[in-house]
Amino acid sequence: MSHRQILEALSGLLLALFVAMSSATIVSTALPTIIGSLNGTQNQYTWVVTATLLTSTATTPIWGKLSDLYSKKLLVQLSIIIYVAGSIVAGFSQTAGELIAARAFQGIGLGGVQALVQVAIAAMIAPRERGRYNGYLGGVLALATVGGPLLGGVIVDSPLGWRWCFFAGAPVAVLALIVLQRTLHLPVFKRDNVKIDYVGASLIALGVSVILIWISFVDSSFAWISWQTFAMVIPGILILVAAVWVESRVAEPVVPLPIVKQRNTALAIVASLAVGMAMFGGSVFLGQYFQIGRGYSPTEAGLLTIPLMGGLLVSSTVSGRMITKTGKIKPYILAGTAILVAGFAMLAFMDHETPLWFLWTGMLLVGIGVGMSMQNLVLAVQNSVSLKDIGAASSTIAFFRSLGGTIGVSVLGAVLAHRVTDSITSQLAASGAPAGSGGGSISALNLSSLPDSLQHIVRAAYGDATGHIFMISAFIAVIGVVASLFFKNITLRTSLDMTKAASETRSAEDEATIPAEAVTR
Repeated sequence: MSHRQILEALSGLLLALFVAMSSATIVSTALPTIIGSLNGTQNQYTWVVTATLLTSTATTPIWGKLSDLYSKKLLVQLSIIIYVAGSIVAGFSQTAGELIAARAFQGIGLGGVQALVQVAIAAMIAPRERGRYNGYLGGVLALATVGGPLLGGVIVDSPLGWRWCFFAGAPVAVLALIVLQRTLHLPVFKRDNVKIDYVGASLIALGVSVILIWISFVDSSFAWISWQTFAMVIPGILILVAAVWVESRVAEPVVPLPIVKQRNTALAIVASLAVGMAMFGGSVFLGQYFQIGRGYSPTEAGLLTIPLMGGLLVSSTVSGRMITKTGKIKPYILAGTAILVAGFAMLAFMDHETPLWFLWTGMLLVGIGVGMSMQNLVLAVQNSVSLKDIGAASSTIAFFRSLGGTIGVSVLGAVLAHRVTDSITSQLAASGAPAGSGGGSISALNLSSLPDSLQHIVRAAYGDATGHIFMISAFIAVIGVVASLFFKNITLRTSLDMTKAASETRSAEDEATIPAEAVTR
């Protein structure tokens, strides 16, 4: 494909990715208002995010495997339709429980969009050149992440109301479907007697779900050492062990163990887990910090996160072009994970009175780190597999990154909820007021309905507790640095498939030996 043809095909793919990512980021800024108006709790706040991440994580390997068997174009379009349908249902939600269920359905489509866009790009562009186009991908991600919170804030503050945060993406999604229909043309390689490992996928989803549910409620609804803990953790671990056993024996596993066992793939998985846990788990609470902890409006909260997205945009674009120029990828992944740790370490010192310049510096470093590492981890794995396994390999990395994000949001959300509750209770006791005074049945996130005296206590509690979860994020991100250190030094290949690259290498070697043979003769 020519550069122009690639850009035309990319336009639809990137538009689809923009729809999915911007819809998710719109919600991040609007969530405090949404949960407050639905009178939800901090646990429900967390599960609005976790539900989407959980279902997208569980379905990502299935989407990837299907893309190795059927039309990638059709699957991308189907995933967009599912995502938009979930968004519309979420917009009509009347309770926090209904919203969580709609977001879980929405995540099925999100998992498809995230995995299949990467798969389609890998089917068009050689790994060496892919770094250049990853800059466009990073730019769209940054635009969606910057524009989403801003748009969400504007919608929430406008007469439209928060429900339009879910409805607004539908027209853009329709446009993405039309563009994809006209521009994306990929060959379909049909294979006979192929079976999708639905059993393995179901076991993975069930095992992860059980563990995450336990994480969300432990230490708040029941103790760490309790019958509820044993009733969830032991079955969850056994189910995941069974999933690995099934994946090692089926002909077409959704998570191919031979690919996972490769050194760079295994290290990329570890790093993706760490980056996903740190990035998703930390950044999802920034909007809540600025609104609940600092008293800014949704629009202002969106504007205040621009340094995070600006760093992501610049670093993904620059690193992508440098990787294409040099063919080297390890230095950028290593530098990115290290900068990510530094950014989270700065944010670990934040409280409800931290100067904004300090917060912006930390967010800028986090954005730079994510831009240099997240997409390049996928690229490193794609370089190590043949074209026929691109779907499974790409979705495997996306799966573990989403899994890390899901675990991160659940764990950090549970930590935040616990610390906020303890802080509010202790401050009420110190002021001489009973623990339940002033709030009644009103959610702590619905600040406008709380007495002035209680509003100050809630703001301080959220502002001070957020720094603690970023400290945890920093420790988690260190794992990504360690994994990156052990990466093999590789040079990205310039062909789409490994077999073609090997044949080209042999041909070059043969040509190089001709003069020597002629001299011998």
